[in-house]
Amino acid sequence: MSVSNVPEPIRLCLWGRAAGRCQYEGCNRELFRDQATKAEFNQAYIAHIIADKPTGPRGDPVLSEKLKADLSNLMLLCDAHHRLIDKVDVAGHSVARLQKMKQAHESRIELVTAIDQERRSHVLMYGARIGEHGTPLTIQNAKLALLPDRYPASHEPISLSLGNASIGDDEQLYWTMEVEHLRRQFAERVKPRLTVDAVHLSVFALAPIPLLVELGRLLSDIPMADVYQLHREPSTWSWLEHNKPFEFKVLQDGNESATAVAINLALSASVTNDRVRSVLGDDCCIYTVTPTEPGNDFLKSRAQLQLFRETMRKLFDQIKLRHGESCELSVFPAIPVAAAVELGRIWMPKADLPFRVYDQNRKSGGFIRTITISQV
Repeated sequence: MSVSNVPEPIRLCLWGRAAGRCQYEGCNRELFRDQATKAEFNQAYIAHIIADKPTGPRGDPVLSEKLKADLSNLMLLCDAHHRLIDKVDVAGHSVARLQKMKQAHESRIELVTAIDQERRSHVLMYGARIGEHGTPLTIQNAKLALLPDRYPASHEPISLSLGNASIGDDEQLYWTMEVEHLRRQFAERVKPRLTVDAVHLSVFALAPIPLLVELGRLLSDIPMADVYQLHREPSTWSWLEHNKPFEFKVLQDGNESATAVAINLALSASVTNDRVRSVLGDDCCIYTVTPTEPGNDFLKSRAQLQLFRETMRKLFDQIKLRHGESCELSVFPAIPVAAAVELGRIWMPKADLPFRVYDQNRKSGGFIRTITISQV
């Protein structure tokens, strides 16, 4: 533990650089607010990387005296990590390791606080068990995905949850009740925010695909919004780079004069047209949209998601032109969650045809009809 007095100006600078949080790697604990009672008081410790006396932890005959009040040699820590580095595990905390922790923490704080106010975004989360341990749908994961382009407008997300766990998704009642539950939550918690000028949303959602399409419809393409995708490898919500050539193929199969028209979205997995015809009958025209290599983790970048939006926008227009206003449009989606939300967002109620959304259901042994996307 230190024996020297650190001057007040240096203390204040350290607090500013640390943003009042513990600088130990992985901690980031607020040091101005009690975690249990939320009472505000100073519970921080100022620790020396190189001890302020030669006989102290990581002490040095020359540098201890020289750096005892130097900002570069000081860390803001919670009580537990102060004791850890100076008492419990001194050998495991070298000068180099502590310097790396300090630099990483202060660089992150500088990055976050340099973002101007126009980069604020309201985090919208939709799914089961929002914020609980054991699920990737948490506010902490969302915050990490936003940086460095944006930062959360609030510590708390706008949370929309699934409601009817006792009803199976193989029952039509499930879809009726969940859609109504979603619409009411949206009207109460999201719609009032959209009346604010230039509000921005960051959307993180894990729910059945048809409900994600409905969420997108409720959002529409009018408000500024970024939709995020959970990646498996690496496990993150942050958008990744995808430098390989990429395209969506649109394949037509069937008679253009058919009344029944289907969109087979074979993105996350291959869906054969015979599975679609087993539901709609043989007299249907099927448009299959598929990437070069379908797979459950193919969607990596914002550019790929934007290309999906553009492809579907053109396809909606093409189907309406070829098949007319009276055709019955059905969508069979095997798509990532972000693509499902964007499918609903790009649909235009006054310009596009209503469509029925089917969902693959193991209990029913195939696709079942769930909800209809239409002007309410």
